[in-house]
Amino acid sequence: MATLDWSQCPAVESVPGKVSGAWVFRDTRMPVATVFENLEAGMTIEEVMEEFDVTREQVKAVLEFAARSLAISVSPRTPAAHPS
Repeated sequence: MATLDWSQCPAVESVPGKVSGAWVFRDTRMPVATVFENLEAGMTIEEVMEEFDVTREQVKAVLEFAARSLAISVSPRTPAAHPS
């Protein structure tokens, strides 16, 4: 996973000494990385919500932040030259 600047996402926080300073959902001990790991492993958003006691809004906030961040960091591709 690309490194994102999670400090710009209001839904998460990193507190020294709390889950080793990992980025977690605000006011929880739930690491943000756990959402991505479990979605990648095939869990649905509903299953993640049930298993880890996070809300749809929390999950949506980190997914949207990641999508926006990655879209900004990807350079536009130059169209390939077409032979005449």
